[in-house]
Amino acid sequence: MSPSNWFTEQHEASGSSIGYRVGARLADEQTPFQHIEVWRTTDWGNLMVIDGCIMLTSRDNFFYHEMMTHPALFTHAAPREVVIIGGGDCGTLREVLRHAEVQAAVQVEIDERVTRLAEEHFPELCESNADPRARLLFDDGIRYMADAAPESLDVVIVDSTDPVGPAEGLFNAKFYASCFRALRPGGILVQQSESPLVLLDLIQSIHAATREVGFAATRTLAFPQPCYPTGWWSCTLARKQASLDDFREDAAAGKPFATRYYNAAIHRAALAQPEFMREALGA
Repeated sequence: MSPSNWFTEQHEASGSSIGYRVGARLADEQTPFQHIEVWRTTDWGNLMVIDGCIMLTSRDNFFYHEMMTHPALFTHAAPREVVIIGGGDCGTLREVLRHAEVQAAVQVEIDERVTRLAEEHFPELCESNADPRARLLFDDGIRYMADAAPESLDVVIVDSTDPVGPAEGLFNAKFYASCFRALRPGGILVQQSESPLVLLDLIQSIHAATREVGFAATRTLAFPQPCYPTGWWSCTLARKQASLDDFREDAAAGKPFATRYYNAAIHRAALAQPEFMREALGA
């Protein structure tokens, strides 16, 4: 097989790479913010790449989207108002809106082309875009949270790319302070937090920064993600004035919608921490 038949991402931090056998390139755009490509693969459906980094495939995105949403929404007592920062492929929005108690979900994506290309090449992720509870904004998520009314939100999900370029400002205490101020008592912040295997220092910094601005509890949940470096990924939750140790387990077990990875047992298991993470994060 010629190298031209493969898309490969080299990941310097882990000294590794991951690749997919591809056919046609379906999209190739330079936007004001980033370079976006969409490829058709032979085995993994469509593949979206931003600035050379794999964002998602049709085949395995469910791990990420389900774990970025359902643990937080089943932990919160009554998640009515949700904001998603980033998330332009709309998969996280779709999972949020599976929860009937959610009254409004705002997705704030800086680059409209991510969403438009997702609508074209990943339509299954965008099936809730027309839900009357959904609002799609193409704007700066950092500014949006800075301007959010105090105690107006229940859950904030930061579904961002890696902490470089447009997403760099989403990984610091100033941004987390905006989220803290906008969340109601018991509110939850969710931050995609990279691979625990090679970027544990970043996860440590997220825990430190969120606690610095006032969050009472933090917890990192790890999950498989085959298309991302090391194949192992995480999200980090931070909560105001309440613990993250328990969740509405009966509601999760009896959820009225289908998932492919998340269930109550997976949620309970994800709360357990591998020894090296316990030592590093103090959990």
